[in-house]
Amino acid sequence: MRLLRINLLAVIYLVVGVVVAATHHYFRHLGSLRLIASAVLAVVLWPLVLLGVNVHIHH
Repeated sequence: MRLLRINLLAVIYLVVGVVVAATHHYFRHLGSLRLIASAVLAVVLWPLVLLGVNVHIHH
């Protein structure tokens, strides 16, 4: 039961991350590995995105 609860929380966390990243336009123009990595970071680090931190990867 505990493992199911942890998995459910992880899924909810990632779903919220996808929604936050989408609303902050991280899924636009995913034509390069750099932009895809930025989108993945935005999903995982979505609390920082909500605080205004820019997680775009620059070269």
